[in-house]
Amino acid sequence: MANQIAAVAPPARRAGLLTLLLAYAGFVALGLANSLIGVAWPSIRATFGLPLDALGVLLIGNTIGYMIASAISGRLLALMNVGVLLALSCGAAALALIASGAAPLWPVLVALGLVSGLSGGAIDGSLNAHAAAHFSPRAMNWLHASFGIGATLGPAIMTAVIAGGLSWRVGFWIVGAAQLALALCFALTRQIWSDPAPAPAATSAPAPARGATLAETLRLPLAWLGIVIFFAYTGAEVTTGSWVYSLLTESRGISTALAGTWISLYWASLTLGRILFGFAVQRVAPTTLLRWCMAGAVLSALLIWLNLAPWISFGGIALMGLALAPQFPLLVSATPSYLGQRHAANGVGFQVAAASLGGAIMPSLVGVLARLAGLEVLGPFLFVATLAMAALFEILARSGRMTATGG
Repeated sequence: MANQIAAVAPPARRAGLLTLLLAYAGFVALGLANSLIGVAWPSIRATFGLPLDALGVLLIGNTIGYMIASAISGRLLALMNVGVLLALSCGAAALALIASGAAPLWPVLVALGLVSGLSGGAIDGSLNAHAAAHFSPRAMNWLHASFGIGATLGPAIMTAVIAGGLSWRVGFWIVGAAQLALALCFALTRQIWSDPAPAPAATSAPAPARGATLAETLRLPLAWLGIVIFFAYTGAEVTTGSWVYSLLTESRGISTALAGTWISLYWASLTLGRILFGFAVQRVAPTTLLRWCMAGAVLSALLIWLNLAPWISFGGIALMGLALAPQFPLLVSATPSYLGQRHAANGVGFQVAAASLGGAIMPSLVGVLARLAGLEVLGPFLFVATLAMAALFEILARSGRMTATGG
């Protein structure tokens, strides 16, 4: 028996490493697809003769698709192997991107944005659910850092395409081709994404319980607590990235170059923080690390709000990225511990959906408030959002059911 286990262990480790690397590639591709539109939008507007605010229509369609697919990703995983779901989702994403590059009319591009949202939500929800069950908190942090890498590369690709005198459509085709190659990788490796069969000594153990229905998961108070935390987290992250530049340039007289540098540093600190915290979580309990980072986000918002000096506000912006960095991945990793394995996949799907909704609603709300009361409303808004998030997390942590392990 020992020899059999020794013979099986190396292939199992290789399969685990391969799924981990493919998961990272999946999140890089997700970041690539999600970040193209910002640089491409002026060119798209010129192509179709659109007003500036038409971007909202495209984003709403994408967000709706993302929410629907991520919310039901737990049920989809109950129906099919995660590798199959990833292959189908990446294939759909590839086709949507390639077709977007060939879209002859604006309504066609909007419809394809909905398809892109559906495929992206399925990839996000299923990979997070799989990672919550199989990856360590360290690997989870690096998984989400991979998204940041993709989000950095996407604008660079589109910028190079446009600067080279090519159409914005070429940028979509390039990223679509990458998604298609990734879909093929998921399809070829679909079998190794299945949970390993139990060892012979464990065959007498009871069969795992069936996955919970969506309605059963939604009846859990802790599931709703997690949903609201993810809504607030992503809302704070996207609101900071979307509005701080305007705050600095239009309200505080900071030059566009300097303000742009600090926004870049915000996103860089978010990505770098996830890499660094992947090491830190080996030595610090995830719950403790989350508490410190929640407090850091509150402090960051306060520094941005008070505007004691430009360099202090800049420090608050960079600190905000660093403080937010590990929160999403560590909260996903903890989901099975406080919801249980039956509800974990559904719970993660709802969390990703709530995150997508928060990333759309909270920045929009700041826009409305800023029009009424000025851009300085951003500081108190972020302070209240991060403080509420920290308070809700404390309730979750004190429930006695939230645990996560490092490593």
